Amino acid sequence: MFNGDYPRRGLAIALIASVTGFSGMATVEAQTPPAAMTRIGIGYLKQAVIKPLPLSRLDNPLEDDGLAGARLALEDNNTSGKFLKQEFVLKEVLVPADGDAAAAVKSLVAEGFMMIVLDAPAATVLQVSDAVKDTDAVLFNVGAPDTDLREEKCRANVLHTLPSRDMLADGLAQYFIWKKWTKWFLVYGALPDDVLNADAIRRAAKRFGAKIVTEKEYKEAGGARRTDSGHEQIQAQMPVFTQDASEHDVLVVADENEVFGPYVPYRNWSPRPVAGTSGLTPSSWHPAHEQWGATQYQNRFYKLAKRGVRAIDYHAWLAVRSIGEAATRVKSADAKALRQYLKGSDFSLAAFKGQKLTYRPWNGQLRHTIVVGDRHIPVSWSPQPGFLHQVTPLDTLGVDQPESKCRF
Repeated sequence: MFNGDYPRRGLAIALIASVTGFSGMATVEAQTPPAAMTRIGIGYLKQAVIKPLPLSRLDNPLEDDGLAGARLALEDNNTSGKFLKQEFVLKEVLVPADGDAAAAVKSLVAEGFMMIVLDAPAATVLQVSDAVKDTDAVLFNVGAPDTDLREEKCRANVLHTLPSRDMLADGLAQYFIWKKWTKWFLVYGALPDDVLNADAIRRAAKRFGAKIVTEKEYKEAGGARRTDSGHEQIQAQMPVFTQDASEHDVLVVADENEVFGPYVPYRNWSPRPVAGTSGLTPSSWHPAHEQWGATQYQNRFYKLAKRGVRAIDYHAWLAVRSIGEAATRVKSADAKALRQYLKGSDFSLAAFKGQKLTYRPWNGQLRHTIVVGDRHIPVSWSPQPGFLHQVTPLDTLGVDQPESKCRF
């Protein structure tokens, strides 16, 4: 039988228990330690590249180019990883143009950062991959579009999250064929990257049945391009430089270093569309892309970086998210297991492209849809309708497996 004092004693006991942590449930919880978090280390190596400033100040390089995409992906990974007791850690390493990137990556591997994102030129990618080839490290190339990195110079420990030059050229070429623009006037620069870009365009023309009716090389390497005199000089050259071409449907520019290309649109002799590295351009990403859930991705990125998404940001995001997706599926931080899963047929990544992206097993290239657009909006997406493939239409872009020269 209860007496009048019991409620007070019960309240006092409850208060003591809440302060001291003394209760049956609290005692059990105190005796059971929380599950340990599995740490997955991701390195990000960014090497400085000495090159001229872009012609437009809108395209000036930013300190967090690429890094911002990796940081957003890290947040995404940790949001889902906490439910699996996984913690993703990002270590950023900046290397000068003449710095020893291979030594920096070896140091990262020694510290346990086995998944490494590389924003560096092709030569550095090769040096780094060879330096850690005897480890289980996985390298993600996010900055070098060179096709030979996926072909004759391919490495088994490298995955590529940005499209190759051949993939970009094929995406643009398919749109030309869809538009029935089959006669091309090719203008290319004298620098090595421009020559490689022109080679990709020639290959795409042959592959899809177009014809390059005229080719011209712009031989100058560029000077004071953002001064009044430099601007006026190149602008005045363009009508005359493009005057003597055969009849064509489109003028294709290969000028990755922007020596002359941005001056071609609206100044070419014949009233024809301009495409390539200027005008209508192919890319992996567009700053105005809003389909397939891309709006929320763009908004989250802007909240983090206070700017729009650039292609290099998207490539870095893809790399870090690939690691997160693999770790989620494998439920492990073991580098060898992650590497095997990333290169296997079960891996896929949702990446705001309307379909899941996968890595090509024969050369480590991430399959992409290619956006063809101008500076303001996407115009179209490749593969174009009617370009079919026995595995996936995405393999109509770039070097397909039967023609690949990659031998791991």
